[in-house]
Amino acid sequence: MSVEEVPDPTIVDPTDAIIRVTTTGLCGSDLHLYDPLAPFMTPGDIIGHEPMGIVEEVGPDVTNLKIGDRVVVPFNISCGDCWTCNQGLHSQCETTQNRDTGTGASLLGFSQLYGSVPGGQAEYLRVQFADFLPIKVPEGPSDDRFVYLSDVLPTAYQAVRYADVPDGGVALVMGAGPIGDMAARIALHEGRRVIVADWVPERLERVRARGAETINIEEVDDVATEVRDRTSGRGADAVIDAVGMEAHGNPVAEKVIKAVGLLPDAAARKLMMTVGIDRLAALHGSIDAVRRGGTVSLIGVYGGAASPMPLMQMFDKQIQLRMGQANVRRWSDDILPLVTDDSDPLGTESFATHRLPLDDAPKAYAQFRAKEDGMIKVVFQP
Repeated sequence: MSVEEVPDPTIVDPTDAIIRVTTTGLCGSDLHLYDPLAPFMTPGDIIGHEPMGIVEEVGPDVTNLKIGDRVVVPFNISCGDCWTCNQGLHSQCETTQNRDTGTGASLLGFSQLYGSVPGGQAEYLRVQFADFLPIKVPEGPSDDRFVYLSDVLPTAYQAVRYADVPDGGVALVMGAGPIGDMAARIALHEGRRVIVADWVPERLERVRARGAETINIEEVDDVATEVRDRTSGRGADAVIDAVGMEAHGNPVAEKVIKAVGLLPDAAARKLMMTVGIDRLAALHGSIDAVRRGGTVSLIGVYGGAASPMPLMQMFDKQIQLRMGQANVRRWSDDILPLVTDDSDPLGTESFATHRLPLDDAPKAYAQFRAKEDGMIKVVFQP
């Protein structure tokens, strides 16, 4: 990771806009580009997929935006007009789908797998489909109130919607990183009982302060057993897996990733797409902890096609499994009232633990990966 001077982006299509980035986030998914997905990266790639800013220029066919508008840019690039977008599946947009790699809609700043589109950890950003994609937000409140509309809020919101926790039900959130933390806040705001499992004390304290029950996974023999003990032996009505392919701290997975990284990129890419190297403890624990007939909402990103799944247990327990990249524009209008509410019910203005200049990005990536200095959510000001 390095900070470089590069040419400013320009209008390419008549439906483009250029924004001056005022705030941009560092996401756990960005760390995937550090290690397991490095073979899909190219020197000079501009990363980052959580930007907001001010419109500086619009293409001749743009009618819904004007220079000076304040906007948040969703991380998945969707046209808003194809069949999948009309189904609310914006992360599968057929206009920007990456058919050569067999993946869904293009993503800002996220490797060859998703289109190699220049990302938003930059001073300026080209925004496609400017009449549909950007989310216009009002003047007044700080960027911290709105920037999470790019990824964190809709990702967590979709996780809760997919979990479909019944009235009076219990949600277990696996992982208290930014997505798990925000999913817990949303479920709590909706009146659900929420249990959060993690091992980082600072993360657990944050969600506990919002009203969640917590489980330190290093202090119990088994998370699923602990959850059943707290739910009359039944288990959680729904489990949100907000961990994904978190290999850091898993010696076996890290050794495999490093070995793959020594291969030529073409060979490494093939292995990454086919061989299961994920740390599956969170997912298997979710399947174990959910009650019979319950739902596992999988929002953490996994990779590899050969990861083993306990299908007998899943079938026997009659589990519903829902997953996928967040369809940002599907949920943004539902979320806007929560972030424009003067009371800030989800605590967005205090959600970031670190606010740094973009020049500090390389150091921030290293600290974030190592979970140092209480770093949970970082936003950059270019």
